[in-house]
Amino acid sequence: MTEKFGARSTADEVLSGLDLKGKRFLITGTSAGIGLETARSLVSHGASVVGAVRDLGKAEAATASIRDAASQGVGGLEPIELDLASLQSVRACADRLLAEGRPFDAIIANAGVMATPFGRTADGFEVQFGTNHLGHFALVNWIEPLLASNGRVVVLSSQAHRVADVDLDDPNFERQAYDPWVAYGRSKTANALFAAEFDRRHRDRGLRAASVMPGNSFTDLPRHLSQEDLQGLLETVGKARAEAGLPPAQLKDIPQAAATSVWAAVVADKDEIGGRYLEDCAVAPVDDTPNPFADGVRSYALDASKAKKLWEKSEDLISAVRAAGGR
Repeated sequence: MTEKFGARSTADEVLSGLDLKGKRFLITGTSAGIGLETARSLVSHGASVVGAVRDLGKAEAATASIRDAASQGVGGLEPIELDLASLQSVRACADRLLAEGRPFDAIIANAGVMATPFGRTADGFEVQFGTNHLGHFALVNWIEPLLASNGRVVVLSSQAHRVADVDLDDPNFERQAYDPWVAYGRSKTANALFAAEFDRRHRDRGLRAASVMPGNSFTDLPRHLSQEDLQGLLETVGKARAEAGLPPAQLKDIPQAAATSVWAAVVADKDEIGGRYLEDCAVAPVDDTPNPFADGVRSYALDASKAKKLWEKSEDLISAVRAAGGR
């Protein structure tokens, strides 16, 4: 595909003219926001989508129109229960998919939480690190045998990765004061590092992975922020970008925010995006300016040594839960 897409492209524009019949995708978090639109766009172009959701009831209502369209013969949407904050739930979801044995052309790790009050997952991990990173890390690795030849993994990161690097010594805020934005930033850096290391480990057999900055849009992700807090955040972003001589940040509509995910999963050259961080339907440049609201990717989010150490740390944390009697 030689057509150039950008920040204002929508998911449907990225997939225009493509027939995805026979293609199968797993997407986490399809009951709202970017995940819902990602699923809708893929299904409308003929794909079969398995939507992993925490609340099957909410998902059934949210995806009714997609399922109605699918019944007309375009694609298909099948829900499956998944709570990323519980390794037992992740294992149950993985076991069900493995038992079915049907391959996926791509896995899109879309679900997440943002700037939550301090809390711990069912397995004792800090909520944002445990949900955004460890839950997806476990799921993708457990179902990796289902990825088809030349399959792809797309992990949603965020501009917020620029706020904080991962802390491998204290990932669960056991020895430091909790800050919801630092925790969110660390989890989004972890998402990028996970994609980079998955790509390194599996590229020799044709599997590629990339992380995605979808763009800022109004979804229910900031559910833990008051309207006043959200407005304050937008003002802070605008001021920081202006002081750095950057153009104002543009909010995306949800169809635009879903575009880079489907571009990475379907359209982009897998060898060009493998192991990279993507934004606006393109490989993002490395930009190590300290401004957390600048564009591009901080180099620490693609650091090969750190990605390997995070992988090993994640394996150790998950193994310790299972050894203690978890799944």
